[in-house]
Parts: sequence; structure tokens; C-alpha cells
Amino acid sequence: MSETTEGGADGLRERKKRQTYERLSETAIGLFMARGFEKVSVAEVAAAAEVSKPTLFRYFPTKEDLVLHRFADHEDEAARVVTGVRGAGSALDALHAHFADGLARRDPVTGLNDDPSVLAFHGLLYGTPSLVARAYAYQGRSEAALAGALAGALDGALAGVAARLAAGQIVAVQRVLAEQNWRRIAAGESAGQVYADAVVAAELGFGQLRDGLVPSN
Repeated sequence: MSETTEGGADGLRERKKRQTYERLSETAIGLFMARGFEKVSVAEVAAAAEVSKPTLFRYFPTKEDLVLHRFADHEDEAARVVTGVRGAGSALDALHAHFADGLARRDPVTGLNDDPSVLAFHGLLYGTPSLVARAYAYQGRSEAALAGALAGALDGALAGVAARLAAGQIVAVQRVLAEQNWRRIAAGESAGQVYADAVVAAELGFGQLRDGLVPSN
């Protein structure tokens, strides 16, 4: 068998694997939003997806992971934004621009999205204590990835510690901004109504980061 054929087979297996991840997660989320996270068992999810429980657990080690899978692609998003950037100021500029672009695109990660299905998902997430707790684990991995990327942008003997501190502050600011947007929309405002304030809030948040992370001359 040629390398090209083998590569194609590997690619097909990966696509099928991703499709299975998506199918299991979407099936579970649909059940959870319809009946409540605590009222749906893993066995019911497996049955609805037409797989066995052991198969489901091979893809998702915990019940919470079935929901948080939607964040998997975003774990290293901030790290990708600053990879190759030199200097804390440039890294913040890149992250601010990325967040601002997300607001304009109504990216659900920014909290500025009023699509009913997105609101229902956020309601499920923020309304379930075990999911909130699990989300912090995802946030911790995102923070670690960002710290690694920032370490390459910061100079000096304390680059490692400084990068970890900076990553923690940046991730916290992004989380607070997103939660503020989501709470206003959940209270009845539209994404269009919140947008201008969300842009100002992002400028404030990243401005505070800049004041603390970039020394003045």
C-alpha cells in the first residue's frame, strides 16, 4: 500500500473519529437541554446515540465532557493568537484584536450571541454546578497553553513566572467579558443592543491588562 493511500486511510479514520465525537456530544447536549443535565443518565445518552456505554466512555471520560466538548477547539485559541509575537504589548494587541473580531462576528465564545440555541447551551452550562466546575479545568488548560506561548514573547529571567501570571489575568478578563455579555443577553437584550458596550468593556479590560503588564517608559 502506498504512503498516499495509507495517509488517506488515516485521514478517513480521523474524520470518522471526529464525527463520532460530534454526534455523541450533540446527542447528549440535546437531551440535557430538553430534560436537565442531572436527569439524563450516561446510559440514556449512549442508547440515544446507538453506542454502548464503554464506547461512549472511550470518547468522553466523564458526563461533563460531553458538554464541554464544544470548547475543545478553543482551548489553545489564545495561545495560537500570540504564537510568534514578540513583547507583551504586541501579544495584548493581538488578543484584543482577536476578541474584538469575535464580538463583531458574534462568536458565542465572547458571550455576544443571541441565537436561541446558543442561549440555551449557555443556560445549561452556567446553570449546572458540575459543568461550571469542569469548565474551570478547560480554562486551566487554556491558561497553561497561553502561558507557554507568552513565555516566548517575554524576555528576562522571570519570563516563565511572568507568562503564567499574565496568562491567568488575560483568561480571567476574557471570561468576565464573555459572562457579562451573556448575562445581559440572557436578561432580554439583543446582541445588537449589547455590542457597543461590549466593545467598550473589552477596551477597558485589555487596557487594564496593558497598564499592569506593559511597563511605562
